[in-house]
Amino acid sequence: MKCFLILFSAILALSLGTSSAFSTSYSSIKHGTAFARLQRPVSESQVLPGAASPTSLFGKKAARAAGNDRKNKTERVKKQKDDVIEVEGVVIDSLPNAMFRCSIDGAAETQEPVLATISGKIRKSFIKILVGDKVTIELSPYDLTRGRITFRQR
Repeated sequence: MKCFLILFSAILALSLGTSSAFSTSYSSIKHGTAFARLQRPVSESQVLPGAASPTSLFGKKAARAAGNDRKNKTERVKKQKDDVIEVEGVVIDSLPNAMFRCSIDGAAETQEPVLATISGKIRKSFIKILVGDKVTIELSPYDLTRGRITFRQR
């Protein structure tokens, strides 16, 4: 019985060792026939007109390629904001939480100062606003006592 098992394992090892399922034999490489069976002529009927070519992009790479196309386009025209009132003013007082009390240029002395916050663009670029700076303020037409500082004059 031991002899039979040894003989069977030897035959199995020989058959697995010379298998050409995933590798080419030395003789086929030497004679140049290894890749001849992989190459076959493709007729026009086998190629589908709507099929993806090997250079087609999908997923993230397609999105990145679309970004490259956007670089060549002209810049978008920004809409004028209709619902805000832009005025020039001077910072009178600095308050906590990036709030400022500003007086509007050309306004009557009896008008109370505007309470203004920093806009996101100024906050993002870390522009420091100090007392006495000339600023541009956007006022909401609904509440003329509150505003947003959108630009600091140099």
